[in-house]
Amino acid sequence: MTYDFIIVGAGSAGCVLANRLSANPNHRVLLLEAGGSDWHPFIHMPAGLAKLVGKKGVNWDYSTEPEPQLDNRRLWWPRGKVLGGSSSINAMCYIRGDARDYDEWAQLAGDAHWNWNAVLPYFRRSEGNERGADSLHGADGPLSVSNLRHHNPLSQALIDAAASLGHPVSTDFNGPSQSGFGYYQVTQKNGARCSTAQGYLQPARGRGNLQVLTQAATERVLLAGGRAVGVQYRHRGRVMRAEAGQVILSGGALNSPQLLMLSGIGPAAALRAHGIGVEVDSAGVGANLQDHLDICTLTRCTQPITYDKTNDVAIALEFLLRRRGIGTSNIAEAGGFVRSRLAPDERCDLQFHFVPALLDDHGRNRLPGYGYTLHACALRPRSRGHLALRSADPAQKIAIHANYLSDADGFDLRMLVEAARLSREILAQPAFAAYRGDEIFPGSGAVSDADLVAFIRRKAESIYHPIGTCRMGNDDAAVVDSELRVRGVDALRVVDASVMPVLPGGNTNAPTVMIAERASDLLLGMREAVPQAA
Repeated sequence: MTYDFIIVGAGSAGCVLANRLSANPNHRVLLLEAGGSDWHPFIHMPAGLAKLVGKKGVNWDYSTEPEPQLDNRRLWWPRGKVLGGSSSINAMCYIRGDARDYDEWAQLAGDAHWNWNAVLPYFRRSEGNERGADSLHGADGPLSVSNLRHHNPLSQALIDAAASLGHPVSTDFNGPSQSGFGYYQVTQKNGARCSTAQGYLQPARGRGNLQVLTQAATERVLLAGGRAVGVQYRHRGRVMRAEAGQVILSGGALNSPQLLMLSGIGPAAALRAHGIGVEVDSAGVGANLQDHLDICTLTRCTQPITYDKTNDVAIALEFLLRRRGIGTSNIAEAGGFVRSRLAPDERCDLQFHFVPALLDDHGRNRLPGYGYTLHACALRPRSRGHLALRSADPAQKIAIHANYLSDADGFDLRMLVEAARLSREILAQPAFAAYRGDEIFPGSGAVSDADLVAFIRRKAESIYHPIGTCRMGNDDAAVVDSELRVRGVDALRVVDASVMPVLPGGNTNAPTVMIAERASDLLLGMREAVPQAA
């Protein structure tokens, strides 16, 4: 079969592209997804995300290699393997980051079209915010953004505790200032999850020019004469090929660089070591890996009001019948952004997510009793990791060397010590007095910086924001140029979080959707005027 566009990966970016590129009935579009349909009810009931932790059928279930700075632990990296990708299994927090993040992207990419003034129209175009449209928000976009319908009393206690320390109370983390604590807005519609599969792909599924194949694992990009001409994929046990005028990789920060390497685009020596012929020697493929490392402060709750023990049947019924109650909660209801005393510039450098439940090891280790958890992560880590092929077998998972806390001057570790101390300071405020029991982690015995360092090395985990492994730029180490074209190959683009040069200051889903919105214009030949810097 021959198509105008083949999109590999029906995740946060791929579903956006499928919608936008198939809007013209003259374009034939093929969307390939290695996972299955998003049929599972836990995907659509927001609080069901706690139950998705053990559902390997919707999760790639990655783990890092042993991390030298984290007691040689293998950290778990869940990534969505389902229509909607990670937007079908995440906590739905709608966060863009700081406007200055995108001015930094523009500088690093060598293209003013990535500065804040340039990307804001794409954020607004994607957003369907129930609060309505204004200069910063859109109201009519496919990605529904809503206020939470349910709050646990402990979530308000967090906001009150932070306010007592002088932190602003925020009603919009995507407003003029990111600083402060408040409730997250979430990617939900009528109380249900609005993944990109629901917001973008579902309305387009009836188009005759869009073909969507699930359980279709792409094995390599087909190249001829320095040009991408199609893909080879495995579907229902059969090896298939499809041709296209343009091939777009939207597999995310792990799968897109792996597919490039399997196709002969990557570090030449590493490819040859696995018997893969080198089409383009691109040392940057799989390099520049970044992620937000997260620590959790866990405290026992003296009142049985947390989400640790709930009547799941009653919750599901209230959600199904009324779209109300705990079932509509994203669990991480409240949080905030802080500029710490270590911040190198004016941007907030710490982010907090509060969970009114005991959350240890991503929720996989169920602790007895009732409690609450405060997540904290440093937003701009200096450590960099890389990916490496294990073999030329497409079915074998990529090796993840995250290299957390590996920066030369130890800044990332100092940031997490600061995050731990601030977490404790917030949870010690009078707003929690009626609920506060014993501290579980780090534990009352962890007092000194050395104690907190030991706790970080023993317990820190990913908060699921890997980016950067197909970095955009105009230098020789960049994998794609500023229009997301793979350097050295025609008709091949990467459109997902892997192209981000550095992490934005917050959750990465909304920025990934924005990237796909802009990429759709580039693929359709639309050109914006060069914007002015903010």
